[in-house]
Amino acid sequence: FVFGRGGEEAQALAAAGVPFEVVPGVTAGVAAPAYAGIPVTHRDEASAVAFITGHEDPGKPGSALDWGALAAFPGTLVFYMGVRNLEGIARSLIDAGRPESEPAAVVAHGTLPEQRVVAGTLADIAERAAAAELTAPAVTVVGPVAGLRETLAWIERRPLFGRSVVVTRAREQSSTLAHRLAALGAAVVEAPAIRIVPRESEELDRAVEGIERYALVCLTSPNGVRLFAEALMRRGRDARALAGAKVATIGPGTAEALAGFGIGADVVPERSVAEALVEELEPVPVEGRPVLIARAAEARDVLPDALRERGAHVDAVALYETVAEPLPERAIDAAARADYVTFTSSSTVRFFVEALARAGTPFPSEARVVSIGPVTSSTAHELGLDVHVEAARHDIDGLVEALLEDANQAAPA
Repeated sequence: FVFGRGGEEAQALAAAGVPFEVVPGVTAGVAAPAYAGIPVTHRDEASAVAFITGHEDPGKPGSALDWGALAAFPGTLVFYMGVRNLEGIARSLIDAGRPESEPAAVVAHGTLPEQRVVAGTLADIAERAAAAELTAPAVTVVGPVAGLRETLAWIERRPLFGRSVVVTRAREQSSTLAHRLAALGAAVVEAPAIRIVPRESEELDRAVEGIERYALVCLTSPNGVRLFAEALMRRGRDARALAGAKVATIGPGTAEALAGFGIGADVVPERSVAEALVEELEPVPVEGRPVLIARAAEARDVLPDALRERGAHVDAVALYETVAEPLPERAIDAAARADYVTFTSSSTVRFFVEALARAGTPFPSEARVVSIGPVTSSTAHELGLDVHVEAARHDIDGLVEALLEDANQAAPA
């Protein structure tokens, strides 16, 4: 609705009798400068702002723009789509009386990972933009507010600014990781390669109904915690049903999810792999005792096999299965240009690679692969991927820390 075809499209729909809805957005003339640390108005600097199309050649006869009025305008000038005509725009404003020393800035690809900003004065902004090889889309800001960027630039100072990071977790889980990365300045591409499908079974019914008989209950993932707690609640049970059992989790992340349901874990290895839990459980007597392992259908058998070898009577119950989630074309296109691709499980690796193959898109050769842990890394290697970063702590916090450390090492001095 600002230098676009929204109004014309709405008119065409109205004329055709087609109902429509307008979803208001933030125009580029405000959004891009804001991302560059430039407020288009400021109580001390500018009480008015004018939005102008920069497509028009300033030198053409019969220009629709009144350069004298623009030069005298008592506020900020924001030019859309004016990169090619920037030299003529600046010259026309100066010739019409706007001071050569007026601060100016060009924001190209605003709010995107490739955002670039060039600042200067009206006299040299065109030369600076050309030297930086800025390309459209871009907006140009003219006025004292452009000078505020020196102190208000914010997004470029975040450690992951300019980097595109693909999140392949299930959609219902991706927000935590996506928000963490976005807060660090990354442009997050959500490409959920998997979907969590709960399972109902007689095995699960029997396990929940007879939960009090288990001496040890093992939960292997946050997904498993959520679905196990829901299964208890559906049958009118709560945390008290686990009063007589030791509860073990694979890693701190799973223990944290369990605590969210008011249940404390008794055994929590630092590493979020089954092998670590096997080691932590060695002092726990299990011979001849019933043990419940609530897990994913495709989970490895490391834990149940180890406990059975020690004489435990193990019920390994599948709470859910992980299935492939079709990726939209836009997610695949964005992923192909990514700087980082994150994997939080073997299934995210497998299904993401399969989704790219179905789309005929090669894995992004320039992207650095970030794995949450050794099991996920092993799957990536099996599928021919190089793993550039592996989290020391096998949870979301550890993954973010590892990615951030890698990005800092790669940043220019």
